[in-house]
Amino acid sequence: MTQTAQNEQQVLVPLTTPEDVDSFLREYPLAAVFKAGTCHKTMQGFGVVETFLQRHDLPVGFIRVVDWRPASNHVAQLTGITHHSPQFILFRDGQAQFEVNNWDITPETLGPVFSAHVPERADSQGEVAGGGLEPYRRLMTAYINGELSDWAFQDQYVAMFRNDGSLRSQREFDLLSRLFGDPDAYHGGLHQLGAPQERGDLKARVQQLLTELG
Repeated sequence: MTQTAQNEQQVLVPLTTPEDVDSFLREYPLAAVFKAGTCHKTMQGFGVVETFLQRHDLPVGFIRVVDWRPASNHVAQLTGITHHSPQFILFRDGQAQFEVNNWDITPETLGPVFSAHVPERADSQGEVAGGGLEPYRRLMTAYINGELSDWAFQDQYVAMFRNDGSLRSQREFDLLSRLFGDPDAYHGGLHQLGAPQERGDLKARVQQLLTELG
């Protein structure tokens, strides 16, 4: 049932049904549930959580709310905590101890909780695997090959990044943010974006990003 991400000590478990939730909380006396939405703040919130998972020993069950809504509803019924996404809930012996939601999932909020309640890991080099990067690679490759104009590439890339609800590591989030910054800054629409080349030679930066993504 458990999944590991580059380190056998780190447990990241998909909770697709109410039964998965119950089994996960029985198996791990100290654990957390992360509810993932489809908006950009889910990726950013999980990136924050991931930085703590690199240093602390905490099994995390994740729920993709749109796909696995019965599991999400079950967590709300068990805890009496109003649903949000993203949402981080810390459990001990099956009882919710702490919750934080949306943009409040920050290092400042989680730091004291992890320090007080979650043991540090002996090996802190593990990293939680993020979602697939292939759609970004394909789009960037098409642009480098001349199949898209600067403006078309920028619009498609920012739209993809804004709608990306994948659970990504902080490294992936930082890399993907590099080209055009935080897409949530453009609440009024993509027309608010500046010229694609204003941050420097776009094709050179895209090629560098492709190289770093591997």
